[in-house]
Amino acid sequence: MTDLPNDQTPTDIWAEVRPYQDDEVADVLARLSRDPELLSAITQFRLPRMSHLMPSLSRTIASLAIRREVKGVASVHDFQMRIAPYMQRMIRTTTDDFRVDGLDMLDADTAYLFIGNHRDISLDPAFVNYALYLAGRDTVRIAIGDNLLKKPYVTDLMRLNKSFIVPRSARGKRAMLAAYHKLSSYIRHSITQDNHSIWMAQREGRAKDGIDRTDSAIIKMMTMARRTKQRDLPIGEAIQELRLVPVSISYEYDPCDVQKARELHALHARGRYDKEEFEDISSIVAGITGHKGRVHLRFGTPLGADFDSVDEVAAEIDRQVLEGYHLFPRHYLALEMIGDAPELVDLAEVTDADRQRFKARLSDVPAELREWWLAQYANPVRNRAGQIAS
Repeated sequence: MTDLPNDQTPTDIWAEVRPYQDDEVADVLARLSRDPELLSAITQFRLPRMSHLMPSLSRTIASLAIRREVKGVASVHDFQMRIAPYMQRMIRTTTDDFRVDGLDMLDADTAYLFIGNHRDISLDPAFVNYALYLAGRDTVRIAIGDNLLKKPYVTDLMRLNKSFIVPRSARGKRAMLAAYHKLSSYIRHSITQDNHSIWMAQREGRAKDGIDRTDSAIIKMMTMARRTKQRDLPIGEAIQELRLVPVSISYEYDPCDVQKARELHALHARGRYDKEEFEDISSIVAGITGHKGRVHLRFGTPLGADFDSVDEVAAEIDRQVLEGYHLFPRHYLALEMIGDAPELVDLAEVTDADRQRFKARLSDVPAELREWWLAQYANPVRNRAGQIAS
């Protein structure tokens, strides 16, 4: 059992970070239907002319539309079922193919801690959820950094969709340690007590350079609550209890590739990159609406107890993520253009159409960003071959 004070319940101590529960849904939806920032954002996107000429009327229309859309939604499951058709439409209009491997090897009635490579803020866990939905399984609880939750309505929407909050803004070592201990306790409780699966990224932030690598600090956090309670517990036993399953997601095209290249270029040229105020939200929108080509999702195998250190655990996650990552023609074409490691360039499945699409996309990339743009697609090939140093 989770070690809690006698006068507290799991709901009490995790109320500020956990996903919303069914009995909270109605109040949250009512609040969203009145939120002026959300209503303004919707009208600027859907009714741009009216939002400029008649902002009050346009917000009223948006509020009525929200209420109509969520009518009858009384639970988190109801809310996600309302989202499902939009997910289906997004896949139909922005992807050419979506394939899933390995899920059939996992027990449908067992909770897992899915830990995956991270390329898109919202779509990585969304595709995991969609694969589970198609298989008739329950969706996951999603780890999301509090740096992305700068607007109350964004927080509400994410927590309605079963997101829980990862602290990144706590001040001071003691506060951060306490926050991570609470997070670790919640993750363990979700897996071992609620039997509810979780998705989280293998590292903080997206792999903008295309190099997927697990941060061992994530492994320490996951096992913190269990090993604090039992300090002599081997790391392998704590890992086995959480039922970690590495997940690889591969996008043929990354809708945010130019923006990522711009950030990498700035870091190289100036030593820093200054994000615009709502850049993360813009990246979420770009990822959802942009063309992704083919998408491949690979579920690995659960990690056992045969580990003596967090570094060994991270190495096994990396091995499975890289083994499961699908390399598309664009990856090899990027490596070919860079002219590095020609022995790794496999053009067996590259068609003339692939080359034409690749060249057309590259021609739209500003010249000063092309080195960084190409590296995003070439690095997965080199990383799998072990040619990128840790």
